[in-house]
Amino acid sequence: MRVSATQELKLFGIGASDGICIGQAYLVDKKGVDVIKRYVIPEHALANEMNRFKTAVSNADDELHAMIEASPEDLRQHVNIYETHIALLKDKMLYGRILAHIEKERVNAEWALKKVIANIKLMFQNMDDSYLRERDADIEHISELILRNLVGAKQENIADIDRRVILVAHDLSPADTSQINLERIMGFITDGGSKASHTSIIARTLGIPAVMGLETASRKINTDDIIIADGTQGIVIVHPSEKTILFYEERQERYEQHKAIIARDCNITAETSDGFKMKVMGNIELPEEVVAVRDYGGDGIGLYRTEFQYLSRHAFPSEDLLFESYKDVVEVMHPLPVTFRTLDINGDKVLRYSIDNYHEDNPALGLRAIRYCLKHPDIFIVQLRAILRAAVYGNVRILFPMISSCLEIKETQRLLDEAAASLAAENLPHKRDIEVGIMIEVPAAVMMADVMAPKVDFFSLGTNDLIQYTLAIDRGNRQVAHLFNPLHPAIIRMLKRTTDMASDHNIGVFICGEMAGDPLYTPLLVGLGIKELSMSPFAIPIVKQTVRSLSFKECQQFTHDILQLTNATEIFGRLKEKFGGRHYQDADASEEPFNGKTA
Repeated sequence: MRVSATQELKLFGIGASDGICIGQAYLVDKKGVDVIKRYVIPEHALANEMNRFKTAVSNADDELHAMIEASPEDLRQHVNIYETHIALLKDKMLYGRILAHIEKERVNAEWALKKVIANIKLMFQNMDDSYLRERDADIEHISELILRNLVGAKQENIADIDRRVILVAHDLSPADTSQINLERIMGFITDGGSKASHTSIIARTLGIPAVMGLETASRKINTDDIIIADGTQGIVIVHPSEKTILFYEERQERYEQHKAIIARDCNITAETSDGFKMKVMGNIELPEEVVAVRDYGGDGIGLYRTEFQYLSRHAFPSEDLLFESYKDVVEVMHPLPVTFRTLDINGDKVLRYSIDNYHEDNPALGLRAIRYCLKHPDIFIVQLRAILRAAVYGNVRILFPMISSCLEIKETQRLLDEAAASLAAENLPHKRDIEVGIMIEVPAAVMMADVMAPKVDFFSLGTNDLIQYTLAIDRGNRQVAHLFNPLHPAIIRMLKRTTDMASDHNIGVFICGEMAGDPLYTPLLVGLGIKELSMSPFAIPIVKQTVRSLSFKECQQFTHDILQLTNATEIFGRLKEKFGGRHYQDADASEEPFNGKTA
């Protein structure tokens, strides 16, 4: 491989899809329609200009439908991404505003598109939730598609690339990514995007490395430059030295060997050396992710975040639409369980069409999750009916979020009974006899766990919010985000109290927060006696492998010992000292020989 004499340059981004690739860059030039000029449309020509926009939208719609038809078999589960884009084409917030802007301001369609999109993107970018911020990317992809049709610009066809390369782009849409030929494209890097984007989901489905959120990569890398993309660490190295290439080739080989071993064993039960069995499940946000849970050896779905089917729409979904979507997931997973967390909106996940779209000074403490649903039982019952209907087709559990009182449990159970009764009255097939659980994610629920346990079938610890509320830390606030620590002694004691209360009342206790998917914490969770973890599907194999490397009795004693500690740093040190290095990323973290320039 040719090595450049130019000093190597290191770029930091977000590891969107694990793996390492080394090769020549191929810059995908998505410019050409960036310069948009404004001009005034005479009154008599406004109708024609509006029709020109409508034609461009219609052509974009035809392109998206063609992409659905041409989707490769291994990406068929992602066709709903295109369907979302098709829906966005005619969304009133987009389509209607642009037409109104053309007519009111008497401007050309390209300029109207640019102005409306800029306003919508600003609205999305100011949202705290990463999923919603990535819907900004969907809006941008749609606008580019419409704009190309307005100006007649030709799109670069990634499918036509005829050599082994690493794609470099300012951004790649799901449509671009779906054209990737795995025999030609080793991986890709982009200036924008994140792990929550549809594009990164497709990259993980394809199993190729991807680094996103690099900001300036497309301006600093040229076609044919030698680059290294490390999707595990979120690093890109441009013009690597021979020494760096050799180092990453060795890491790449170790990673591939490790991945093969883990993939081979991912369907083996997660059981400690002394017989403690743990179910390792997957968290999903989109229905298509269910395939990854099965492929990575998941023992079920421990958390289905159902709100994401509400967020990209212009109105509340119908019961039948929800039912069909839920039924598909339940059937794919059968006989393994699917845990539906009911609608957890507001807070940082605001529906633009909700009747409660008013400003809240502190949305994390506002009308969100179960509070919203109990205020709007008509919306809530629609979802409950859909879940109970889907339960006929497999193993379904239901999980209520942000419970803080016994009264909320009583009211949700009453509405669940009401939903079942209405289905029975209509002779619609349904199943009411399903397990019902509550999220333990506020300190009040931890303190009331002893009286809540007899009222439910299981607890599910949502460690993300539990840490935030317990430590009074906003994870999105850079000033205090470093204080967000799962190993804070208060958090460990809360986990201990919750598991003790669940054990006393013979109900299940699970974890579905970020702690579950990090192998560093697995010994602690095993030691607490937690029998079910739920995480990103891609973390399932390594966590299962970690469980198999442990002794339950050893973990119990270790957990007992660290419960006596009062310092998170000391707890972390003890964990690393006793159990560190049992997973791939730890083994490589301190080895990297890099002396080049960073950017």
